[in-house]
Amino acid sequence: MANYEESNPLLPKQEQEADKKDETKPSDKHGGAPPPAAVPIGWTADGLPVGDSMMRRSRWESGVLSCIGRNDEFYSSDLEVCLLGSMVPCVLHGSNIERLGSAPGTFANHCLPYTALYVMGNLFFGWNCLAPWFSYPTRTTIRRKFNLEGSCEALARSHGCCGSLMEDEDQLEQCESACDFATHIFCHACALCQEAREVRRRLPHPGFTAQPVLLMIPPRGQTMGHHGA
Repeated sequence: MANYEESNPLLPKQEQEADKKDETKPSDKHGGAPPPAAVPIGWTADGLPVGDSMMRRSRWESGVLSCIGRNDEFYSSDLEVCLLGSMVPCVLHGSNIERLGSAPGTFANHCLPYTALYVMGNLFFGWNCLAPWFSYPTRTTIRRKFNLEGSCEALARSHGCCGSLMEDEDQLEQCESACDFATHIFCHACALCQEAREVRRRLPHPGFTAQPVLLMIPPRGQTMGHHGA
């Protein structure tokens, strides 16, 4: 009994020392195995972090050479895009920029300079070679905004080439920007139409997003009638 009482005051200290030892030991939550490696994190065009599995970019809604798009609910809009791109590409370019949610007045700020470059290119060089220098950044903006694959990624997916570029994100983006420029130089009208079909399927026109205005019409004034006696 005495031995039990003498050893009894030591029990709290023994428990504390045992707890400290347990805290210093590595956690067995993973069964003694090392903790899993961190998932590689990437960044979207809008600055949002996503996992590596989400970094796969989606394809364009239509190809560059799909002149009229596809037969769906936007089919009539695709016909309009085809006509604008072949006859008045300046209007189509300004409309694409306007749909991207820019500030008011963006249509005129992009349509007028495009028209000037279009006229100068046709007058001095015989073809529209100056306007693509002004319009190709829009293709890069659309590709980044909607996380779309570029020409290099499309070649890597279909033919398995450009494998070294896929490993370096900076070099890949430089290559994609160069491909965007080349697409506007050699297939300018088709590139504008493809971009227009893309933004029209993804974004509504800013003019159609305004809230409807409710007009409250007051009731007509009541007149006091004179009844005969």
